[in-house]
Amino acid sequence: MTTELTPLYPQLPEKALIVLIGASGAGKTTLARTWPAFQVLSLDSLRGWVSDDEGCQDATADAVDVLHLLVDRRMARRRNTVVDATNVSSDARAPLVAAAKRHGMPAIAVVLGTPEVVCLARQVPRPANRTVPDDTVRAQHKARIHSHQSLHGEGFNEVHFAENLYRLEPFLRRLSEARDADLGLDGGDGLGDLLLVRRVFGPEILPLWQWKHRSAVAGGDRVAEIRLGQLYLTLALRRNVDGEGDYGFDVLVPCPFDPECSGDAWVPAYTVSCLHRALTGQLDNHEDIVCTVHGGFDDVDQEADDHASNLDDDPEGRADIDAQAMTALHG
Repeated sequence: MTTELTPLYPQLPEKALIVLIGASGAGKTTLARTWPAFQVLSLDSLRGWVSDDEGCQDATADAVDVLHLLVDRRMARRRNTVVDATNVSSDARAPLVAAAKRHGMPAIAVVLGTPEVVCLARQVPRPANRTVPDDTVRAQHKARIHSHQSLHGEGFNEVHFAENLYRLEPFLRRLSEARDADLGLDGGDGLGDLLLVRRVFGPEILPLWQWKHRSAVAGGDRVAEIRLGQLYLTLALRRNVDGEGDYGFDVLVPCPFDPECSGDAWVPAYTVSCLHRALTGQLDNHEDIVCTVHGGFDDVDQEADDHASNLDDDPEGRADIDAQAMTALHG
């Protein structure tokens, strides 16, 4: 007989108003960053939007007005929304809960029970305009403790402590999905396809970059082209370059072993400087170049060693070669 296991960590609704409650320095912003940026409404950021200074306390009232407007509009659209503000007083929480109820959205309180001494210590390295006085932090911490018992009565559907939340898995999943988009592995054709390109070669290269979706020149790997006028470079996106999960680019260059070789020769390209060197021929004899016909320099050297070894085993053959060389020299 099996019994269904009760989850050790509460799962938050996918669409809700999530109000973070804690003193300054409790870790609200760190927790908020585990949600997508568009879902987070930070009072500090809104101060910056209205005053050009996130630490401008004189702009708090204006920032709160903007916060309430954005919460209402997001609730109307039924968008998951995280409020990153101190929220230790019922007066600060009431308009937020009212907006959720007005649009039929659940309101979730997430309490950060960070010890007072930790909240105070976190003020020390902050810039002067972002440092909250110790007396204020102590008052916020006390208000947070006293408010816990009243949160359900204020209209919150659920109340959770932050340390009990199941946030690591969705956070890592989101980062993993973003990385797949960076690498163009999500099947999309938008900017996500170019984020790895931006990271390796810089944003200036993006307007010239074009994926060649039907190209087979790289043996099944994705192929792109950088073109400006008559000049262009062909690149391939390689997987598992130095190990499982590693990615990188190769650039197409001439075969260094035979000028009439019809194979493709590839050399790693790590930066935009590599692209310049490839275009100007400075990578044509790079030690890591690999031709699809001749292989790399190690392969060619091994073929030469094998050929010399065969001649050592066949003295008459070497004599014939020496005789042909002498004839060629003397006409």
